[in-house]
Amino acid sequence: MTDPAAPVYPDLDGMSVFVTGGASGIGASLVQGFAAQGAKIAFCDLIDGTAHADAVEKATGNRPLALTCDVTDTPAFRAALDRAAEAHGPIATFVSNAANDTRIRADDVTPEGWDSNLALNLDAHFHGAQHVAPMMRQIGGGSIIMFSSVTWFMGSADIVPYVTAKAGVVGMMRALAREWGGDMIRVNAIVPGWVFTERQLRLWAKPEAVAAFLARQCLPVKLQPDDMVPPVLFLASSGARMITGQCLPVDAGVVHTA
Repeated sequence: MTDPAAPVYPDLDGMSVFVTGGASGIGASLVQGFAAQGAKIAFCDLIDGTAHADAVEKATGNRPLALTCDVTDTPAFRAALDRAAEAHGPIATFVSNAANDTRIRADDVTPEGWDSNLALNLDAHFHGAQHVAPMMRQIGGGSIIMFSSVTWFMGSADIVPYVTAKAGVVGMMRALAREWGGDMIRVNAIVPGWVFTERQLRLWAKPEAVAAFLARQCLPVKLQPDDMVPPVLFLASSGARMITGQCLPVDAGVVHTA
């Protein structure tokens, strides 16, 4: 993914960065993007991330720290964050990306399924942010970047728990930005459109569905995981030092916000 024409943010060089869900999909692209900037990058995932760490090191010369962790297991998640801080110093940028957008009709959602979905798609964002905030205060500030989704702007059907959680992420982001602003901790949200990860292509990217969605976009082009990297790097950098409490749609114009 390393692009010689990509923007370079000198302040990211040597920065301690943590990405959740970093072994595949959007997260994998984010890990490589930060590594290419010279960041001290750690990531966690449910799956073993060793192969991705190998690939990133080969591409960038910068080896990330791969940790296997379920972010819904809060003690284990906190331990992973602490392990990254021990290796790389206090976490200065926390990218909360891990998610699961499995489709399910509202009538079929069980109480257990609801709780499980929100534990990943909402609660883990808070528990991670809460744990890194003291580290950021220690170094005079930091950047927390949460991933929301256009689904809650659009009111997407057959995915109600996920949509609910992603709306909650925005409310959480704005509240934390207000509460922690005095500590120079910036909190923002990326709002991706339909990003064509391997999982999306395998499970849901049927030709008719893709055509219909692209027709709603201003830019009729498929979003790729790498498209999420430049906006996240910007929000992590000093170039965004006065940006907090904001949603940044990266969706090819499928939704419009004022």
